[in-house]
Amino acid sequence: MRITAVTCVKNEGPFLLEWIAFNRLIGVTDHLFYSNDCTDGTDRLLDALQARGMVQHLPNPAEGRNYQMEALKDAKKREIVTEAEWLWVADVDEFLNIHVGDHTIPALIDACGDPQAISLTFQFFANCDTEGFEDRPVIEQFTRSHNPDLWGGETAIEVKTLVRHDFPVQYYGAHRPFFRDKLPKKKRPTWTDGSGREVSHRFLVAANPRRIRRFPAKGARAFATLNHYALRSLDSYLVKNDRGDVNRENRAFDDTYWRERNDDAFSDLSIHRYLPALRDALAEMKSDPEIAALHDECVARHIAKRDELLAREEYRAMRAQLRSASKLPPEEEAMLIDLGLAS
Repeated sequence: MRITAVTCVKNEGPFLLEWIAFNRLIGVTDHLFYSNDCTDGTDRLLDALQARGMVQHLPNPAEGRNYQMEALKDAKKREIVTEAEWLWVADVDEFLNIHVGDHTIPALIDACGDPQAISLTFQFFANCDTEGFEDRPVIEQFTRSHNPDLWGGETAIEVKTLVRHDFPVQYYGAHRPFFRDKLPKKKRPTWTDGSGREVSHRFLVAANPRRIRRFPAKGARAFATLNHYALRSLDSYLVKNDRGDVNRENRAFDDTYWRERNDDAFSDLSIHRYLPALRDALAEMKSDPEIAALHDECVARHIAKRDELLAREEYRAMRAQLRSASKLPPEEEAMLIDLGLAS
């Protein structure tokens, strides 16, 4: 089965090899990367991997600011996508944790009854009080998350979607594909959640703007969960913030994103089933001296960027704020205060 993963990256160099190796373990056969404005060696590592036939690497075609959607528009016409049986659009901090069969995407597809799309629910993994960056698997380091059935003040959680080649796609979104508004009912795709249940009608037809890429998580992940390591270490989170375009000077830092994803009430080690094979795969990739050297350079630049940021007052303040921030999501904390259960 040919399965293509498509992703956009900027300064993700230290995490590339793990993500590629993991995806290959679960059945991804091809990777299409779009990169833009990399300063940590991400692009050069991808070029080296492309030279070895392991990935395809293209510059992001976006001329404005909509990097991901422009890349997905371009990907739709690429042979690596058009010739694939399944498409997996995901980010480098997202790992598809499959609970059935041999823990691969083909096993998941079979468990779900071979629909035309499968939407997998996020599980947000917390920082786990990890301050310093370590060059070892992310899936090993971060083991705690929110209650997977709930997130913040909502019972609906975002998803990412596996898409079969015959899905009647109008365009690919970052979280789900879309089909034409007036597609006849009998031609609408078969579409399940991560438990093989049909998704709701309103999600299917994107009828509710607040649920266009999410649905209730409870009961939706019997066959697979999408582990999302959006925070990683505190060091890496600072670098991630710098990667964006927000000017931190002269304004308060909003820690909402961090707090919403740093609830560590739930322990989940299930993805560790992949660790032995992942370590072997990483060792094999790094046995190539050039790949190992380029990876090490990305790591060194990641750490150097951390040091550069911490020389600035606004990033020292950000680091202190995140270290002391409540682990309760803002909406949950506000509710507890209103109920007199917290102060």
